[in-house]
Amino acid sequence: MQKPGLREFMQGIYKLEEAQNLRCTMLGIGPMSENLIEACFLLAKKKDFPVMFIASRNQVDADEFGGGYVCSWNQDTFRRDIAKIAGRCRYDGLYYLCRDHGGPWQRDKERSDKLPVAEAMELGKRSYLYDLKAGFDLLHIDPTKIPDVGDVVPMDMVLDLTIELIEYCEAQRKALGLPPVAYEVGTEETNGGLTGVESYNQFINTLVERLNAKGLPLPVYIVGQTGTLTRLTENVGHFNADQAVALSKAARVHGVGLKEHNGDYLSDFILELHPALGITATNVAPEYGVVETQTLLRLARIERWLCDRKMLSGPSRFPEVFTRASIASQRWRKWMVGDARGYTVDQVLADEALSAEVVEICGHYTFNDPEVKAEIAKMYAGLEAAGLDPHRIVVNAVMKSIERYVDAFNLEGITSKVAAVL
Repeated sequence: MQKPGLREFMQGIYKLEEAQNLRCTMLGIGPMSENLIEACFLLAKKKDFPVMFIASRNQVDADEFGGGYVCSWNQDTFRRDIAKIAGRCRYDGLYYLCRDHGGPWQRDKERSDKLPVAEAMELGKRSYLYDLKAGFDLLHIDPTKIPDVGDVVPMDMVLDLTIELIEYCEAQRKALGLPPVAYEVGTEETNGGLTGVESYNQFINTLVERLNAKGLPLPVYIVGQTGTLTRLTENVGHFNADQAVALSKAARVHGVGLKEHNGDYLSDFILELHPALGITATNVAPEYGVVETQTLLRLARIERWLCDRKMLSGPSRFPEVFTRASIASQRWRKWMVGDARGYTVDQVLADEALSAEVVEICGHYTFNDPEVKAEIAKMYAGLEAAGLDPHRIVVNAVMKSIERYVDAFNLEGITSKVAAVL
């Protein structure tokens, strides 16, 4: 089928819901590695669903901002490499490139430097322009990481900045002669002024009124807080099904879908509830990186077992190099709880159990580290010499993790079903 825009595809889903009472939840997948992208395409080819790759600015961004930690991708190389992997997998189905948490203060350095509004907005706009030129299908407009505003996000300021950014992106898109793009707005932060049902209603009602007054497109998704919160390797939030229903109804009044973030590690029971609750889309990212990390570490144990029995010689140094790089990255601070968030690198290295925990939750941030990549290659070569296929083992493990969501969200066959009603 000719690729429909994401807004058009969602309209097809709504038609299926009205005509056939068929409900599903779209899945946004964080592009943690090339292995994950391959797993997505192989699974989508088998199960006939569209893939949404949701890239944060830390993961994928222009070279002028330092690029991304995933494969050193900027917007153009991200698009190019994904197309190459699709070709390798012989996947000719739908996939969408999506900006997750775009806008001002969304790179760690911009946030830590506490950039003033004008400077942060300028950088955010420049990043969006690269997104547009690279053909991104969806832009998440998220100016909510405002430094030094306290616990409550000022709604009026967020509305002003959101509208300014959409207006900018639309002007640039039209000037470049590009087709329409979809927009996502809002944030999943568990504190602040945009998370309750009443404030969510106020935000979306005011936003829709102001966008209509300017002749700007309404968002396809608005992010709402359903109680999810990812820490360590579990969802430590308290999922609120009743709130999810209320948020969904508030959004659908305007023809907009409820988007949930932090869907990682939820139980099958909760995931299988999602379509019935009206959750239009859910983002999952860290879980897939953790699964790949766990699988690589398991392969390292297999390598060591074979070496101990003289069935393989010259083991790689992958576990040691991976551990050191993961802890030195300090990316784990975001996902830790309690006092450990404030530990020094040396303190973590000195605690074997804590080191193992840190590697598991943030090893994926270092997949692109040159020394880590070299040791993975060495480990793979040894395992292949022993008759194993380590690459396939990794890809299959990630694919199984993604498949749990695809099955729970009722996505199998949805591409063909939407094509039939568009």
